[in-house]
Amino acid sequence: MTATLHVAPQVGEKDDVDERVVRRKLGPGRRIRFAFWVGPLLVLAVWSAGSATGLIKPAILTAPWDVVEAFRDQWAEHDLLGNILSSLTRAVLGLTFGVLAGVLLALVSGLSRIGESVFDGPIQIKRSIPTLALIPLFIAWFGIDQEMKVVTIALISLVPIYVHTHNGLRSIDGKYAELAETIGIGRTEFVRHVVLPGALPGFLLGMRFAVTSALLGLVVVEQYNATSGIGHMMTLAGQYGQTDVIVVGLVIYGVFGYLADTAVRFTGRRVLAWRRTLDD
Repeated sequence: MTATLHVAPQVGEKDDVDERVVRRKLGPGRRIRFAFWVGPLLVLAVWSAGSATGLIKPAILTAPWDVVEAFRDQWAEHDLLGNILSSLTRAVLGLTFGVLAGVLLALVSGLSRIGESVFDGPIQIKRSIPTLALIPLFIAWFGIDQEMKVVTIALISLVPIYVHTHNGLRSIDGKYAELAETIGIGRTEFVRHVVLPGALPGFLLGMRFAVTSALLGLVVVEQYNATSGIGHMMTLAGQYGQTDVIVVGLVIYGVFGYLADTAVRFTGRRVLAWRRTLDD
């Protein structure tokens, strides 16, 4: 008979107790339903009020209703849907490759001393080199079309996934390893039941940074010889002084990022229900 090591419930119980204590210290209050919409709606309200009263000049920032009108015009007359799909395709492809590569490298480096000595150093060096500074090299290697854009987004997404997942793998409490040795748990089962679940919070935190990084990369690469996409639309708008269309693009980028971050946080709540934190 093989012994099985279960640590998640105990950790979850401790975290729930800690959360209740912290909440009592911070003050009473109930969780606000759909709280993640409060901030954006407040920003929209301030923006609308400023535009309506003239405090925010159109030359500084287009009014929300003018942005809505520009959105309708771009949708009906300039294939806005096609531009959105083109940008989403680049972002999703780059993010997917970056996440897969980051997780694989983190597992090899985090679970093996040899793997860590081979991969960790180069990736730490890469962290000090902004990925966007490598775009001229990527253009020379991959050309200026879709491949360069996807590779840039993938590489810029890889680093946060690797760093936070690797940190999660390496920060497992040593008492669990001692307990596993005491009850005869093998390495494979220890990794499967303790190390990998313990690294999930780090991976999800890395995902939040990776999503933001992917959008940052998307904004930049779409300025290079793009014939479609939100960045292409914004570049044309800048040439013709269409600030309302530029704001449309910025809003779309912001919505992309906010929805993606919300999806990661929602997933984290479900997957890590036993490790709830204050910022959820």
